[in-house]
Amino acid sequence: MSHSEATLTVPHYHPELVPGARNAIEVCLKVQPEQRVYIVTDRQTQSVGWAIYDAARKVAREVSIRVIEDHVERPSNLYPAEIMDPLESCEVCIYCVFPQKGELVSRQQFVRRVEALGLRYAHMVGITEDIMCQGMRADFNKVDEVSKRLLEKAKVAKEIVVKSRAGTDLVATFNPDYTWRKTSGIIEEVWSNLPGGEIFTAPWSVDGIFVIDGTVGDYFSAKYGVLDKTPMTLFLEGGYLKKVLCDNKELEKEFWDYCHTAEGSDRVGEFAIGTNLAVFEFTGNLLQDEKMPGIHIAFGDPYGSQTGADWQCCTHVDVITGSCDVWIDGYQVMEHGIFLADRLGFDYAYLASDPSVAPVLKSLK
Repeated sequence: MSHSEATLTVPHYHPELVPGARNAIEVCLKVQPEQRVYIVTDRQTQSVGWAIYDAARKVAREVSIRVIEDHVERPSNLYPAEIMDPLESCEVCIYCVFPQKGELVSRQQFVRRVEALGLRYAHMVGITEDIMCQGMRADFNKVDEVSKRLLEKAKVAKEIVVKSRAGTDLVATFNPDYTWRKTSGIIEEVWSNLPGGEIFTAPWSVDGIFVIDGTVGDYFSAKYGVLDKTPMTLFLEGGYLKKVLCDNKELEKEFWDYCHTAEGSDRVGEFAIGTNLAVFEFTGNLLQDEKMPGIHIAFGDPYGSQTGADWQCCTHVDVITGSCDVWIDGYQVMEHGIFLADRLGFDYAYLASDPSVAPVLKSLK
């Protein structure tokens, strides 16, 4: 289904989705008039998909869209040609889909083809209307500025120490041959999640205790939400998960089993620092929560095509700890989950006029 089809009827969606959709197309992806855009969505998320479709039509010469359930039964661990083939004839792709259990393999199939083709790509797994009206309205040029400042220090780091009020106490060490990546929402070199706002790499090792009082990724987000009432404690040694403790025994077992799905599922494949100053509370949706200033790690695939890590895994699940103190090679850059702005050379003042935050700040006065 493409922009050139005059009979296409766009379903109704709320006009409040428009600013976030335009931000995605015009600011984050910088879509040009001569480019072809391909959008993949699903029934749960299609209001967002169609809002982005309309925003793209105002800029690009050709826009096509697929709703997954129109072409394959879900959950699907393999996408058919109807979903995959349009990648061959586009320059820009947006994937806004709500995840289901067992679909990581099909997402990896999709992303690997995107990487092979070198497309400019926005990965919006778990996007909701609320996030479109919050994190997707951020000033991503400012988020990019903060991310660059932090990246300067992280990319030469030998170790990062993380402590939190909930009990996180760990040390991460790094391989200088691995690459730190910036996914600030301004999509340049490689594909990025949207909303953006993080820097990440594959760590050499992570040792200590990581207390999840935020959100768990993949399908866990929708099932368990924010873990502030039942935090889950992870014990890490040599970069591997050794033990899990949680009052919610169902979650404890389910997470342990997930992290033993395949070789590497129990290995820390990602260490990341959230940099989106417009995100300041957990929502239970990983896509936005991992961008909140703080630390998250992930078990499983290290995104070797981006980080340079020389191993891979068929699983990947993120976990978040809140209210962190963070030291990069002994230099403190965060306290109580707030960046020490004077040490990093930026100013929080812009948030007063940020369209995603200003109404909230006004309500707090």
